[in-house]
Amino acid sequence: MRKKVVRGICCILGIVLCVSLLAACQQDAPDGAAQDDGHFSDVHIVFFPGGSEGCPFASVVFNGAQAAAADLGIRVDYMWSDWDPGQMIDQFRSAIAMQPTGIAIMGHPGDEAFAPLVNEAKAAGIVVTSQNSELPTIEAQFKEAGFGYVGQGLYASGAMLANAAISRSGIQPGETAIVWGLLAQEGRGERTRGAVNALEAAGINVVYYEISDAINAEAALGTSVFVGFMAANPETRLVITDHGSLTATVGTFISAAGMAPDDIFAAGFDLSPATVDAINSGYLDIILDQQPWLQGYLPILQIALTATYGFSGLHIDTGASIIDTNNIGIVAPLADRGIR
Repeated sequence: MRKKVVRGICCILGIVLCVSLLAACQQDAPDGAAQDDGHFSDVHIVFFPGGSEGCPFASVVFNGAQAAAADLGIRVDYMWSDWDPGQMIDQFRSAIAMQPTGIAIMGHPGDEAFAPLVNEAKAAGIVVTSQNSELPTIEAQFKEAGFGYVGQGLYASGAMLANAAISRSGIQPGETAIVWGLLAQEGRGERTRGAVNALEAAGINVVYYEISDAINAEAALGTSVFVGFMAANPETRLVITDHGSLTATVGTFISAAGMAPDDIFAAGFDLSPATVDAINSGYLDIILDQQPWLQGYLPILQIALTATYGFSGLHIDTGASIIDTNNIGIVAPLADRGIR
């Protein structure tokens, strides 16, 4: 894991170095290319961090976007969506009306819902790219126009976490795992599907529960629901929560169900100060870190490069790291700073 962290840091440093070199070269650029206030100071972007202001995950995405805006000299407006796909669609319409240089969207509403609006934006000369949740059909259609993706490979990330949980928990074929996820959401639900399929392929009995809209917006509301899950399935050996805020609250859930940390193996997604505490407390065993800071920084860079130099869309998978008690100490300080 230490090697992976080093490689990840080197990757980020490489990106920052490239940006710095571009800025240096820009000083001698021909008329019409140079910017007085920054390398891309004429670029205006509308950016979707995904959740609400103060949401632990969305705040890290926001931090990455702010860092990119500062590094590149870009004006960025932010639209907070409460992880609500319908709200994201309405806000995208508003963003198009603002006539920015580009828009960086979260993919949660799915290809079908977004396709007409991405077409409309392209017709208006607006560069669109995406982060966090994949839009594979739109990406394939508009890649040459700068539509890229920065985020985890959703299905693969779900399968990766489930397989890690199987090997580390010691759960056996025929035993029960609960998956609390978002299968009902097009696109976004692929991460849950990857986890469920990996468990079933290993012969695990999967009990699935859909995360309600209310709990999706406010994780603390899930406490009584989780207690009900465990009462109905007392034989459960493993629980996977496919939602960053639910994963961060899993210690509260397990404690409320009258269980000790070692009574059940808990796995979920996303590094934050709260999940660091949950791992250190023993209630949370593993998480997959999808590195949301990069999901803020790199889409800003993507739009600037496309709008200025015509670069095509880049597809960057940020979800490849399993965190547990063995390596939490390496990344915890970065989580406190809102970077990991």
